[in-house]
Amino acid sequence: MKTLFLSPPSFDGFDGGAGSRYQARREITSFWYPTWLAQPAALVPNSKLVDAPPHGQTVEDVLKIAKDYELVIVHTSTPSLANDAKCAEALKAQNPDVKVGFIGAHVAVMPEQTLREHQVIDFVCRHEFDYTCKELAEDRPWDQIKGLSYRDHHGNLQHNSDRELIHDWDAMPSVLPVYARDLDITKYFIGYLLHPYVSFYTGRGCPAKCTFCLWPQTIGGHLYRTKSPEAVGREMAEAKAIFGDKVREYMFDDDTFTIDRQRAIAISEHMKRLKLTWSCNARANLDYDTLKQLRDNGLRLLLVGFESGNQEVLNRIKKGIKLEGAREFMKNCRKLGITVHGTFIIGLPIETRETVEETIRFACEINPHTIQVSIAAPYPGTELYEQAKANNWFADNTLVASSGIQTSTLQYPALSSAQIEDAVEQMYRQFYFRPKAIFPILREMLTDRQMLVRRLREGGEFFSYLKERRTQQAAAHVGVRQLAQ
Repeated sequence: MKTLFLSPPSFDGFDGGAGSRYQARREITSFWYPTWLAQPAALVPNSKLVDAPPHGQTVEDVLKIAKDYELVIVHTSTPSLANDAKCAEALKAQNPDVKVGFIGAHVAVMPEQTLREHQVIDFVCRHEFDYTCKELAEDRPWDQIKGLSYRDHHGNLQHNSDRELIHDWDAMPSVLPVYARDLDITKYFIGYLLHPYVSFYTGRGCPAKCTFCLWPQTIGGHLYRTKSPEAVGREMAEAKAIFGDKVREYMFDDDTFTIDRQRAIAISEHMKRLKLTWSCNARANLDYDTLKQLRDNGLRLLLVGFESGNQEVLNRIKKGIKLEGAREFMKNCRKLGITVHGTFIIGLPIETRETVEETIRFACEINPHTIQVSIAAPYPGTELYEQAKANNWFADNTLVASSGIQTSTLQYPALSSAQIEDAVEQMYRQFYFRPKAIFPILREMLTDRQMLVRRLREGGEFFSYLKERRTQQAAAHVGVRQLAQ
């Protein structure tokens, strides 16, 4: 079947793509690559991948592309599901014969509810869906496809048996030719990565048990299944042949790329041989010798989830790191000249004003080059979601505002959802409005003209974001007062 893989148009600047861990508008223009869509697209010959948000494509643009396709597979997320269903309605209105199905974490764990609430959707692919998509494109009978939930000819919902996890990752084709064929790599920005960058997975699954983390609990599982270093080396050689000098940095977006240290080192040796700059996700527990080997082999930046500056909060979310260990890790990174982008979460169980202050102080103390502050998002399928239901922590069921900005769904006895949202701006201001944070960014701007232009643009976007968030919060407070009256 002629197959289109689609990340639909959404809120302006909304990064709901399959590579983003928090589906929302960012403080600055940020788009991850749609790796989860690109992987099945690489398995289906002559398919096409459309990633509408970063390319500024509208529903009308998508309809023009989709008019001749027989099968459309849409990536969705919890915040964007209703919007994505409207796109599916437009596709069906244009061509009633087209089969439209959804993939993504939300539908993977809520297939029955998704199909019942959205009659326009013909099927959803559960959990690890790559080969499910491939078999759909091969036009196999739907009742014979594992991992598929669908609406049969009589309108009844059917749920086939689960599909096994993929273990032979060396057999999985590279997503990079799909990127080169269907995407404009200049449209993808991440504030802490060099531009243009390329991100992708070399494996799937994560042995960590963080209660909030989306992908391992819904699709990837907790067993880290990987490509061999030799296969990754061949893939990177192919990347260099495809992109040449256009790509300034490669990001290994595996949930925790460094969990297998010897494999990470072996892959880094291929990166050094190919003279490629690279970054990856890491836990704050790598020792000095490992960090030095990775640095010597071309590592530029580590993306590290610190989450909180309170040890009890970290223990509750099963983060598996100690604050003292994180301090030692950061000391070693500074000594070696490795840049660190630190991510933090406000609103984890059971946050208080005091734990927020501890997190802000901790972030300022360890002083990563840049930070991201997210609001705890209890996505369906995660342990955090079940905890929130059991403990009555939900303030409402909206994960993003109508503007696409992330909002707080959770509230606690000592901290309201409004206070959680206010704390995001508080943390950004207290972290960045310090000489220790400002001067390194200024040095970066003065030594790289492209970075100068980027940081000036990002600064404008950042202050516009804060202004919009304050306006949104003020409107929400007015609404609450009116309801109370």
